[in-house]
Amino acid sequence: MLVDFNTLPDESRVWIYQASRSFSDAELQEVERSLSEFIDEWTAHGSELEAGFEIRYKRFIILALDQSKTLASGCSIDASVHFIQGLEKKYDLELLDKMNVSYKQGDFIAYKPLADFKKMARQKAVSKNTVVFNNLVTNKLEYLENWEVPASESWHARFM
Repeated sequence: MLVDFNTLPDESRVWIYQASRSFSDAELQEVERSLSEFIDEWTAHGSELEAGFEIRYKRFIILALDQSKTLASGCSIDASVHFIQGLEKKYDLELLDKMNVSYKQGDFIAYKPLADFKKMARQKAVSKNTVVFNNLVTNKLEYLENWEVPASESWHARFM
């Protein structure tokens, strides 16, 4: 069952998918419609899942699930991954590759392979103050407080 992302409790589980490029405005409308339809039908062992989403910066899909009502099952997680894979194919982009890093360069969101980000850190092209996106957060509260942070406050700090 689709619910407003903002009404989900802070303990809701989150999955963050970063796109290798920004969605166009037309793509964004299609993706939002597809996400709404998917979540409306999303279940775990026949039980309705209460979930919501938001899309940030035209490139991050944040899916949140209130597990206090129904826990995600292996099958329901597989279904969400299959859905995301479908978006990757349809829009010719990457959403599941966790070996890439997104960070801010002014108002622009940069997307680099982890190896390139490490090299940039060694060359001082990015610093501990560079705002990065910590896509490893696991619940809505962590997402709200620790997702968009200086590299020094994230797992990225090990490269600085």
